[in-house]
Amino acid sequence: MPLALYTFGQFIEPSASLRNDGFHFRNDPILARVDMAAGLIARSGYEGEAGPPSWGKQVFPRFWIDNGDGWAPSTLSLWQDIEHAMAFSYFGLHAEALKHGREWFQKPEWPPYVAWWVNPGNQSDWAEAVKRLEHLHDHGSTPFAFSFKEAFDATGQAYELDRAKLNQIQRSSDT
Repeated sequence: MPLALYTFGQFIEPSASLRNDGFHFRNDPILARVDMAAGLIARSGYEGEAGPPSWGKQVFPRFWIDNGDGWAPSTLSLWQDIEHAMAFSYFGLHAEALKHGREWFQKPEWPPYVAWWVNPGNQSDWAEAVKRLEHLHDHGSTPFAFSFKEAFDATGQAYELDRAKLNQIQRSSDT
């Protein structure tokens, strides 16, 4: 079963603010790398932008505050497994960008991401991703919506990360 991963952040200032230049400078290179990442099955694009098609109308969780530009940084993707999603997220260029997150994003009072398993042949959409993130916020990690720290396998059982596999993926990837 593929693993769906949704991320959401809220800029401190409107997207066009000079404060966010570091984010925008890194965004296209990170998206190019994720498209080539080991273990990535697919990712949603964004309506009206070049790249993969959007998986439905992009919507945001109830935590979103419109800064006047009508959007917030978010991603939706499908991965082979938890370790591949984590390897991309926490190593390489994306990890370097995460270190700067406090410069651009509000400190979240919500989970910054959510993961869940998707039946083979299906893909999630933005609305389902938001529903899962809000569920994680309201109920904590469950088989329906979970974090990497409190993960579940595709059968709904608590899952302990395979650190050896994660390290192998990280060593063999140019993330």
